[in-house]
Amino acid sequence: MDDKEIIGLYLARDEKAIAETSSKYGAYLKTVALNVTGDEEDAEECVSDAYLQAWNSIPPDQPYGYLKLYLSSFVRHAALDKCRKQSADKRSAVITGITEELSQCVSNGRDAQAELEAKELGKLINAFLKKQKPLYQAVFIRRYYQTESVEYISKKLNLSQSKTKSILFRMRNKLKEYLEKEGYDI
Repeated sequence: MDDKEIIGLYLARDEKAIAETSSKYGAYLKTVALNVTGDEEDAEECVSDAYLQAWNSIPPDQPYGYLKLYLSSFVRHAALDKCRKQSADKRSAVITGITEELSQCVSNGRDAQAELEAKELGKLINAFLKKQKPLYQAVFIRRYYQTESVEYISKKLNLSQSKTKSILFRMRNKLKEYLEKEGYDI
């Protein structure tokens, strides 16, 4: 079933929408959650939470053309929230490491207006990524959005680990320069 038909089921409030979503995207969503939580049960719970969020937000949302990303944002947020709740003082080493990598080029050290800045930052990062080579986009998104390990990305994209690390290093530097040029306070 294609995305348009699945969204149609949500719009019609047909419970088959969840089953069809699970059939098409369940494995992908679980992988995203598992990359963040590191726990099978937590990942399944996050996927279930994402299905509920999709059910509650479609309608009014109609994510034609980007259903996979729409769902993955729900599951990613659920997984990150679960990590925060489970280890308020000791965050997951994976999340901490990834956050530290990106903080070199996007953190400005202020917590005020965080949500507004996050939205603006998201727009700037998306604009930056659109200007990059498809391979570089894929490496960046897999590492910083899907929280995949360097080893896994290298294997999936047929790159050496050093090449993957080099791409990430260059992308972070380019992103930092781009954000500074766009007036983002680093």
